[in-house]
Amino acid sequence: METVVSGIRSTGKLHLGNYYGAVQNFVKMQHEYNCFFFIADYHSLTTHPTPENLHGNVKQVLIEYLAAGIDPERATIYVQSDVPQIAELYLYLNMNAYLGELERSASFKDKVRAHPDNVNAGLLTYPVLMAADIIIHKATKVPVGKDQEQHLEMARTFGNRFNRLYKTEYFPEPYAFSFSDKLVKVPGLDGKGKMGKSEGEGNAVYLSDSEEVIRKKVMRAVSDSGPTEEDQEKPEAIQNLFDLMKIVSTEDTFMHFDSLYNKCQIRYGDFKKQLAEDMVIATAPMRERINEIAADTSYLRKVSQLGAEKARESASKTIKEVREIIGFKHF
Repeated sequence: METVVSGIRSTGKLHLGNYYGAVQNFVKMQHEYNCFFFIADYHSLTTHPTPENLHGNVKQVLIEYLAAGIDPERATIYVQSDVPQIAELYLYLNMNAYLGELERSASFKDKVRAHPDNVNAGLLTYPVLMAADIIIHKATKVPVGKDQEQHLEMARTFGNRFNRLYKTEYFPEPYAFSFSDKLVKVPGLDGKGKMGKSEGEGNAVYLSDSEEVIRKKVMRAVSDSGPTEEDQEKPEAIQNLFDLMKIVSTEDTFMHFDSLYNKCQIRYGDFKKQLAEDMVIATAPMRERINEIAADTSYLRKVSQLGAEKARESASKTIKEVREIIGFKHF
């Protein structure tokens, strides 16, 4: 069975875009592949989180991914820092990673421009740590977006460089992978494209949002003064709201408001109220599941320990063999 590895940001709650996109992919993958899903708390240190924020964020992410359908009995879900072998492989790979290639990384250049006062070594060597995350389990498939494809290419570079340097074929090449080409694209509430945390709190509806918060966000969603001609094309902001309604509402509800829009009879207040209520209903089971898991500290502890044990077993085998290949021997 092929191995899949994917990182989970430790700094963000799940929103509808995550849930209908990457997370649904993960839930499907765990039934057909040997999956390792890790919460990337090492990576978060580049932004210097406080101890309270670091632990709280990791816990919340674990809760929400379990609520979304990750099965710890099928997949290995673990916290990155619970597997010290990753840091050891990161060290070995760093010894053969060159300054020039790291400085050419598009994400590093972006970070330097955005945060010139925090250009730390962790940002520079981020691709090396990502490579260690992947090849520690000898993964061949990695679900990544377009913004991470250069890092994945670098992971192949570091793995192949190790193979050439030590005259071995130890690390396989990992490649980008999407389990489904039919992922739902969830637009945001700001009228400018997809839903995402980086676009601001008001753009995204989170799975853990209360009913009141969801209603407020939807009612504040960007709209316009309404159509002036029958059957006119919807502007992006309005099309986004209709796309959201198509996801969370019944077909009859969608067709009703689409017809009102085409006849220039739509009232956005009524439209948004209906969308908000349907979104509250659609997210209710997930919200209840999140609350249940959050209250069960013994279950969370068990899942965390199980994931760490499974991930360390895989990683320990790799590190043992890597140390032998490099030439580290006990006297």
